[in-house]
Amino acid sequence: MDEPVLYGPDLIGKHGFWTILKEDYAANNRRWAEPGFRAVAVHRFGTWRKVIKFSPLRKVMGLLYYLMNHRVRTVYGIELHDTAKVGRRLVIAHQGGIVIHRHATIGDDCMIRQCVTIGAGATYDISEAPVLGSRVTLGAGSVVIGPVQLGDDTKVGPNAVVQTHIKPGSTVFAPASRVITMPKPKPAPTPVQDFE
Repeated sequence: MDEPVLYGPDLIGKHGFWTILKEDYAANNRRWAEPGFRAVAVHRFGTWRKVIKFSPLRKVMGLLYYLMNHRVRTVYGIELHDTAKVGRRLVIAHQGGIVIHRHATIGDDCMIRQCVTIGAGATYDISEAPVLGSRVTLGAGSVVIGPVQLGDDTKVGPNAVVQTHIKPGSTVFAPASRVITMPKPKPAPTPVQDFE
């Protein structure tokens, strides 16, 4: 039987900060300088600080988390708050334009590419947050919006917009591009030259 997916302080409390961070590092091709890994590492740090029992130290770590998270958002364009529930081995493949709802849930072994939005229509309310199962892949420019659930092993193609529940193992694609034949422009009239 599969182990239930753990998130946040429960995940860190059971496996430890460094164990989870090492898994993320391995999942991100062991490249510590990659913006995606750095964003996930900052998220893990923000989650870890919540399990610190000594209040003054927790506050100092909270300030440090705030500064690091601000840098990740500003420099890399990846918005991932410590309030989001993130499972193990998250891969953010490319940087830029990534927005993840404050209360979104992302299962184990998921991959997010550039310009992805996982959000709500108009609110940060927890009831509006999308829930992604395990092994979900989101293609470039895809949008998952509203209180929807994507089942395990779902693949969302580039630029697809998901606003409904998706069954496990499904693939979602945006409509195919259309080829439009434009009429050839008429050549510009040749200017008349004056030979006076």
